[in-house]
Amino acid sequence: MIASTIAAYLAAHWLEAAGFLATWIGIWLTTRRTLLCWPVVLAADLLYLFVFYHARLLSDALLQLFFVAFTLYGWWHWWQGVREEGEVRVVPLDKRSLLLALLAGAVGSFLLGQLARQLHAALPFLDATLTSYSLVASWWQARKHTANWWLWILVDLVYIGEYLYKDLWLTALLYAGLIGLAVLGLRDWNRASQSAPAAAA
Repeated sequence: MIASTIAAYLAAHWLEAAGFLATWIGIWLTTRRTLLCWPVVLAADLLYLFVFYHARLLSDALLQLFFVAFTLYGWWHWWQGVREEGEVRVVPLDKRSLLLALLAGAVGSFLLGQLARQLHAALPFLDATLTSYSLVASWWQARKHTANWWLWILVDLVYIGEYLYKDLWLTALLYAGLIGLAVLGLRDWNRASQSAPAAAA
């Protein structure tokens, strides 16, 4: 009975299931700081573009387009780092850049919220805020800043509630798992940043 219910759900939500799997694998590979994460994450971006558009979460759908651009940039930037340094090295985030990025997230939240409301999107301002700060986290990730994991933990916690409200149960489960991966990434990237000065010395 349970198996047939699960099979029926997956058959009806196969696109979401594929996005779930691609996202999980891509983020796990990101915690390991391997270049292979980027093509997997790119596939996840495209899959969730269709999932969110269908659910009328228009800010989230728009976010996936930005994610595609950031993914391509991150792939290139990490590849450059590997070519020059032999590995993906964690880069410190200075206070000025931190404050500017958080301010940009606030401005983006307001502007996207206004646009989403005009388009009659579901949960326009909440979705816009999550979208805006997801872009900040993605930028930090592409730039190899450990702070990206802290922001992802916060954003993903709120996303879980939003997706449960929109009956995207599989995606809500995914984001609960992504919090665990973000904690793993935070731990591993912190270790990498601490070992880098010792290696340089």
